[in-house]
Amino acid sequence: MRDELILVVGGTGTTGSRVVARLRERGVAVRVASRGGEPRFDWTDRTTWDWALAGVTAMYVVPFDGQSLTRPFVGRAVAKGVERIVLLSGRGVDVPGYAGEAGAAGPTHVDGEAAVRALGTGSGTGTGVRWTIVRPAWFAQNFSEGFFLDAVLTGELRLAAGDGAASFVDAEDIAAVAVAALTEDGHGGRTYELSGPRALTIAEALTEISGAAGREIRYVPLSPEEFVTELRTQGLSAAEAADYAESLSPLRRGLDSHVSDGVRRALGRAPRDFREFVKSAAADGAWRQSDAI
Repeated sequence: MRDELILVVGGTGTTGSRVVARLRERGVAVRVASRGGEPRFDWTDRTTWDWALAGVTAMYVVPFDGQSLTRPFVGRAVAKGVERIVLLSGRGVDVPGYAGEAGAAGPTHVDGEAAVRALGTGSGTGTGVRWTIVRPAWFAQNFSEGFFLDAVLTGELRLAAGDGAASFVDAEDIAAVAVAALTEDGHGGRTYELSGPRALTIAEALTEISGAAGREIRYVPLSPEEFVTELRTQGLSAAEAADYAESLSPLRRGLDSHVSDGVRRALGRAPRDFREFVKSAAADGAWRQSDAI
């Protein structure tokens, strides 16, 4: 048998970096694929794909939103001998109308999942490829290192999210599920819907963050039109602003409040609560006043 080597595409991102860290803690050989790597990996430059896949036995794939590149990449991976694939997808992929018409990520996830499922049952027979799909809810880390952070640091988060609630999932749980699927038996052919154990509105989430940060952080609900206008004044293109507003649509329409059982199914334990995430992020200095911009 060849030595195990796991490729992490998107290995410097929110989930990918955590997958890399957990695999290395287990002593597993990891290759991080990123545009800043050496050699570099670029989704849009297919000449960089083969070096990334050379000798790889399994891979975790964070897709490139807005383009249908997962399918050809997965095809190339299988041709190069990859035997196990864990694909990061999105909540609502199989729910008609969930993402609306304008979102860039929706079609990417739909086609990516279809490409992986086309490999067979995921049991390792036939093509010999075991695949697992993870569909997380909104990341809790959006507040501490993602696209909510800058606004949170200023003390006011202005969003077109209405009063909808989301069962925010901790990225540490996403990574734990991905690593289990990459390294253990029993996950082939499964789709894991991942969420936290309860739903919170944006206002409720900020109340918990405010308590940990020691200062008030307010939520200001905007209409989609107001939100797009503000984003445009901040320098986003019309397409970028519309896509951001559309990404909030499921939250605004109350489609993200349900709790999923994927963490328990994959790991045999409950997911981390949002309050645990807040305590951990605050201890790491995520919302220190001195960091405000």
